[in-house]
Amino acid sequence: MYLYSSLLERADKQNPVRVGLIGAGKFGSMFLAQVPTTPGLVVSAIADLDPDRARANCSEVGWEEARTSACEFGDDAEALIRSDAIDVVVEATGHPAAGIKHALLCCEHGKHVVMVNVEADVLAGPYLARQAQQAGIVYSMAYGDQPALTMEMIDWARSCGFRVVAAGKGTKYLPEYHYSTPDTVWSYYGLSPEQAAAAGMRSQMFNSFLDGTKSAIEMAAIANAANLRAPSQGLAFPPCGADELARVLRPRGAGGTLEFDGQVEVVSSLARNGEDVPRDLRWGVYCVFEAPNDYSAACFRQYGMNTDDSGRYSAMYKPFHLIGLELNISILSAALQGRATGSPVCFNADAVAVAKRDLAPGEILDGEGGYTVWGKLMPATASVAAGALPIGLASDIRLTRAVARDSVVTLDDVETDSGLQSWQVRARMLEQFT
Repeated sequence: MYLYSSLLERADKQNPVRVGLIGAGKFGSMFLAQVPTTPGLVVSAIADLDPDRARANCSEVGWEEARTSACEFGDDAEALIRSDAIDVVVEATGHPAAGIKHALLCCEHGKHVVMVNVEADVLAGPYLARQAQQAGIVYSMAYGDQPALTMEMIDWARSCGFRVVAAGKGTKYLPEYHYSTPDTVWSYYGLSPEQAAAAGMRSQMFNSFLDGTKSAIEMAAIANAANLRAPSQGLAFPPCGADELARVLRPRGAGGTLEFDGQVEVVSSLARNGEDVPRDLRWGVYCVFEAPNDYSAACFRQYGMNTDDSGRYSAMYKPFHLIGLELNISILSAALQGRATGSPVCFNADAVAVAKRDLAPGEILDGEGGYTVWGKLMPATASVAAGALPIGLASDIRLTRAVARDSVVTLDDVETDSGLQSWQVRARMLEQFT
């Protein structure tokens, strides 16, 4: 990518890449920690619902007073996007409706947008990316998050002439986790509520990592950016370590577990009996690919690649991801090269709401990581045909009829609000991409 040399040039010319950050939570703070040691990049403004907290976070991650004083803090994200002092906007709120609003404002005001907000991307990303393209700006996944890191591996494999068989990430998974709530989540992590609170860990956010929702959202993002398929029954979470990727994640006809050749999947760091999987990929990402001919397969063997027993399937993987500490790659790719580190090109996959328990009419759904629903990956065609409620719209919405545990919540089950921008943009996305 050769970004660093371009950064040094910008620093020498005193023409830094100017960033505006919306949302200074954990991800945003990790990015802010890297700013003082990145030449040629400045954060000109930070918008957060709690500007004082955002300012304190800057101090906590090591900003000196002069840097903090030079940054504008406030709670008005729209003013930040309008500012002439911003080249790239980082949307890190995690709120789908806010992400859609901010992405469209970036289109209106000519600002590149790095969408940390995967929830918004899965709800309407193909439409947002098309709007950005028409506006002449970059709409990008966030490097450091697992979808963008996976996209990098997919692009590498395809550019080398390999066919991508499967791609995705690892996580800690057991079937019972789908029913976890913010009240039970810390026991699965081996923490007490007091320990979690002392570390600043939000129970609903961490529960979304555990109950399968975040996995569904991130795999939908990859499927829509890489034109891969979603398994028809949702993610299977097969237990699998790094050394077994090529064997486990090959098509069923070749002895593996995949429903389709060319799909997304998440591997579990736990066997179904709860035992740890050797060399697990809980924090990592992977890409399984196939040799196009016998000569390439022979090269796999000659150069010590990890293959299946046929020698034709192999895998690349990255065991860790550093989240906001790596975000600069997306920001600089957009600002210096006009390129995204992954962006949706189709609508192949959706993340939909599934009842965690029997739900009664009149109940209010509480969205990702909450008490009422978890997010399941579905093929987009199946989601649309079923009228499934996207997980990104399943917050603060009232049920009009009962929904049984393990059932997909549909649009007919809830009070919809077509007057909201998020609902309108979702409808436009469906019109254009289905």
